[in-house]
Amino acid sequence: MVAEVKPPVPPFTEETARAKVQAAEDAWNSRDPDVVAKAYTEDSDWRNRDEFFTGREAIREFLTRKWAKELDYKLMKELWAYSGNHISVRFEYEWHDASGQWYRTHGNEHWEFDENGLMRRRDMSANDIPINEAERRL
Repeated sequence: MVAEVKPPVPPFTEETARAKVQAAEDAWNSRDPDVVAKAYTEDSDWRNRDEFFTGREAIREFLTRKWAKELDYKLMKELWAYSGNHISVRFEYEWHDASGQWYRTHGNEHWEFDENGLMRRRDMSANDIPINEAERRL
């Protein structure tokens, strides 16, 4: 079996960490669970707010649920720190629910990568703030 590789790979420099963050932002803004899931190891461990799960199939299921609820989702990620095979980001994204209420979600993520550049651990914390559509920034 050929190992999957998702460049850039660790150890990260500032340039490669920024590229990894941009690639993640681009993938998540596609709102395609299959595209996003390919960046994670088959046994990737996730904490997303109060949900804990493992594996690509669970990631796909989570993202499918997420984007069915978070309509017109638009995300911005910003590199916060990096070292070796770890990257931390802050993020904001905006979305609305089925009733039309808009939200801005603020949070942080801590990522750990394997030697092939696939994320094997993702730890995320976030808060949702109701906003008016006129307050949107993204």
